[in-house]
Amino acid sequence: MKSFNNKVAAITGAGSGMGEALAKSLASRGCHLALADINESAVEETANICQNYGVDVTTYIVDTSDKDAVYAFADDAVRDHRQVNLVFNNAGVSLTDNVEHMNYEDFNWLMDINFWGVVYGSKAFLPHMQKVEEAHIVNTSSIFGTIAVPSQSAYNASKFAVRGFTYALRMELENSHINVSCVQPGGVKTNIVRDSRYVTQDNTAPTKEEYATTFETMANLTSEQAAEKILRGVMKNKAQILVGRDALFIAILERLAPVLYQKIISRTFQDGQ
Repeated sequence: MKSFNNKVAAITGAGSGMGEALAKSLASRGCHLALADINESAVEETANICQNYGVDVTTYIVDTSDKDAVYAFADDAVRDHRQVNLVFNNAGVSLTDNVEHMNYEDFNWLMDINFWGVVYGSKAFLPHMQKVEEAHIVNTSSIFGTIAVPSQSAYNASKFAVRGFTYALRMELENSHINVSCVQPGGVKTNIVRDSRYVTQDNTAPTKEEYATTFETMANLTSEQAAEKILRGVMKNKAQILVGRDALFIAILERLAPVLYQKIISRTFQDGQ
């Protein structure tokens, strides 16, 4: 897709972070928007900003863990805009806990949003996208879908799953007009950690506030910078869109030293505790 002008993009998680930044950047390029988020006031605020670019913007309150809600979003977006060319399955959450103590409620909460939300969004919009001339599905994984990190087992599982699902979907659609990309951000300054579920059994471990502050300090990119990299990747029809120098470094490290990287990360986390 060489231009976003007069296209229609559906974005989940559009109320904040990369979803909000993607919406603004697409609006500035003349792309009409169907914006979804579970937070009504946040997605309305995003919409108000995007409307200043003179594009058509509609909003929807959607819990992406709810299959029926996601399918309704797809139908409503096509009804309101007559077509959808781009889908950004971007909504996501995080959970910090170790496998031994993690409860199934937290694990399922994360998987329902991070993985099943992507599956629902891809499948719900796919029949509609088969009816347009140009279409692109963009699913957000993470660099944590390439490497594993202690205390992030649930998040790792969800993002590895998104990565595998998305690459398989791309291959299935390679002879069609529908392109598919997998986004793998490194550290991006968003609220995902502050909005996460954070559980620790260690009294000496950082508090959630300390953990979030450390993450935001280490994050290399703003959401706006990440959005620009994602859209450039979409325009080039990249299968894998690595966002940030840290994401590129980690992807190379895992490929060249798949055993060594585990030792480095394990030692790093042990030293930090």
